[in-house]
Amino acid sequence: QNRVGVICEGSSPSFGTSSMFFTYVIKSIDKNYFYVGLTNNVQRRFLQHQSGKSKTTRAYRPFMLVLVEKFKTRQDARSREKYLKSGCGKEWIRTLFALRNW
Repeated sequence: QNRVGVICEGSSPSFGTSSMFFTYVIKSIDKNYFYVGLTNNVQRRFLQHQSGKSKTTRAYRPFMLVLVEKFKTRQDARSREKYLKSGCGKEWIRTLFALRNW
């Protein structure tokens, strides 16, 4: 894959509009729920999740951003998103989360 960078945070994102693409993982603060997504603007997308504009994640608010990976192409970001949504990818996320002690 053509990954440019990996950012792991436990706070609010500060990524603006970019020609880059991002695969991201958010975690519900109150429930044991992770969501994996793809966007070209992490800050906008994160705020959509926080404000309840995304029907899929509305019931699990509030969230914290736990992983952002940056890619040069949408195709590369989509491939990573698909992996993270797979059984192996979900296990990788849970392991990462456990190791970081959030």
